[in-house]
Amino acid sequence: MKTAVIVFPGSNCDRDVAVALREVSGTAPTMVWHGDTALPDGIDLVALPGGFSYGDYLRSGAIGARSPIMQAVTAAAERGVSVLGICNGFQVLTEAGLLPGALMRNAGLDFVCREVPLTVENAQSGFTSRYAAGERIIIPVAHHDGNYSANAETLDRLEGEGRVALRYAEPVNGSARNIAGVLNAAGNVMGLMPHPERRIDGAAHGGAEGRRMFEGLLETVGA
Repeated sequence: MKTAVIVFPGSNCDRDVAVALREVSGTAPTMVWHGDTALPDGIDLVALPGGFSYGDYLRSGAIGARSPIMQAVTAAAERGVSVLGICNGFQVLTEAGLLPGALMRNAGLDFVCREVPLTVENAQSGFTSRYAAGERIIIPVAHHDGNYSANAETLDRLEGEGRVALRYAEPVNGSARNIAGVLNAAGNVMGLMPHPERRIDGAAHGGAEGRRMFEGLLETVGA
């Protein structure tokens, strides 16, 4: 199984995601620089990490979405390769058009950094297969522009098609309908604001709910 983590200028969670993938899969991912134009051959999973790509200048994720490597990531997603965008990676996915909606400034304009309760809305995707529908889990968030927004028609479509993967169990940042994670129509691309890579070791992190996301995804990809 081959995985890759995209590294943008300003990424600060790329190594955390790499550690999570290595711990769960037993194999270190390839770290792919934003200026590259190709992914490794035979790639199974691409992760876009959190941080502040390009310093969040212009708009969070907007410049990162136009990095040379994103053409290869988009092509891989269209072929069915799994793509996971975490926090800033979620912002990049929306800016690249791989997911609908946009991430706006948090309600109250505060940076939110704490553990939050989530409910699993869709347990049928590869990203969520290790959870039960309706299960309540705890995963940390750390963001300033995490307010997921979309028009009513888009939100209704996401709800109706089961593409809301995770929902905040309580208001966190003003996100429309408390949405914390969404899927693309094919189910192989997911963006989420919480950081599952910060919840993979029960002893060190106080819980391992995030580990199950990587386990389920790698199990699905491996199959």
